[in-house]
This record gives sequence, structure tokens and C-alpha cells, in this order.
Amino acid sequence: MVEILTALGTGVLVGVIFSLFKLPLPAPPVLSGIVGIFGIYLGGIAYHWILERFFS
Repeated sequence: MVEILTALGTGVLVGVIFSLFKLPLPAPPVLSGIVGIFGIYLGGIAYHWILERFFS
């Protein structure tokens, strides 16, 4: 839970700083960004699953 709150706080801080300096936010569009992050997570899980099932 601490990791989630730290990540959220850091994200909010970065968003405020970038907005303060009128810079574009360093994030992809909302839906495609969420889908991309979910895909990366699933890829990591699939990698470990494949290693456990076929190479151990």
C-alpha cells in the first residue's frame, strides 16, 4: 500500500510541477496509457509463467 501511495504522490507532484512550468504532461493519452501499462504487467506475468511451466 505504501508503494501505491508513493507512486500516486510522486505522480501528482510531477503533474503539478509540469503544469506550473506550462510543459506538456509526460504521460500518454489516458486510455491508451492505461492499456499499455496493463499490457506490460501482463507480459511480465506471462514471462514468469512460461519460465515456471516450461523451463524449470
